[in-house]
Amino acid sequence: MKVTPLRLFVAALLMPALTGCISVKTPEKPIEINLNVTIRQEVLVRLQRDVEQLINQNPDAFPGTTPTTPPNPGSTR
Repeated sequence: MKVTPLRLFVAALLMPALTGCISVKTPEKPIEINLNVTIRQEVLVRLQRDVEQLINQNPDAFPGTTPTTPPNPGSTR
């Protein structure tokens, strides 16, 4: 395939049409990630553990409840 001046001219005309315009812009507002669900679950688990310990330490203060066995020190509960 020979490169002729006509082919170079046609290629030069088509090159701007083949190139696209790419622009990368940063957002105007910062990205916000809401983690309330994770934090709320952690607080509820801690509160549940505290209540279980309180009931186990003071069984007379909470009639009608049965003390639960304390979790193993190595457990991840």
